Amino acid sequence: MMKTNLLAWIQEGNITIPTLLFSEYRNLNLNEYELVLLLNILTFLEKGHEFPTPDELSARMTITISECNDMLRRLIQRGFIEITDEYTNEGIRYEKYTVIPLWERLVEHFLKNNINTKETDKQDDETDLYTCFEKEFGRPLSPFECESLAMWMDDDHHDPIIIKAALREAVMSGKLNFRYIDRILFDWKKSGIKTIEQAKTHGLKFRQKQTPKGNVKGETHQPTVPFYNWLEQ
Repeated sequence: MMKTNLLAWIQEGNITIPTLLFSEYRNLNLNEYELVLLLNILTFLEKGHEFPTPDELSARMTITISECNDMLRRLIQRGFIEITDEYTNEGIRYEKYTVIPLWERLVEHFLKNNINTKETDKQDDETDLYTCFEKEFGRPLSPFECESLAMWMDDDHHDPIIIKAALREAVMSGKLNFRYIDRILFDWKKSGIKTIEQAKTHGLKFRQKQTPKGNVKGETHQPTVPFYNWLEQ
């Protein structure tokens, strides 16, 4: 008898709940009672019972029917659930709960946080980039130079890491000016260079072309400029 009851209990089925709901319900200003109430509504909906009563819901929780009523009203007012009108094939009107507003709130919250995180990361990268330029130039950047940096990122869509690599290339070439850096970035973009590894390989090939194969008799050999390894920075 006990085994039969356990099997019946297991066969009642499962409900699918986004993990994000458990990790973010507090940030949606939901408390544990409201979360469990929503989970019970989901359970009823999964079983085809689309409009459970407060009596049925409170029977599964440690709250009274009155408290359940109040909680349902607040969830509706705050836009987490809705009661919609539906019609049977015979034209009979009936009401049902929908949790689509809950999923919409969850998605909006996730997208908002994701966008804010990306914006913060972008701002940090930009701040670090300006700091690198000012350190190499040994002075604050002029308004024109700041505008050039912004243009490289926003208009030309260069990654800040690639811009730093072009800055280092200019430093090691002894041509520390924005026009030369712009030429480097233009050349790299035309060559399809988008990563540090590609920039490193391209720069190495360029320097090898500039290195003389041997000295002419009587000619003083000038030491070549060493290649700067951006990957170690």
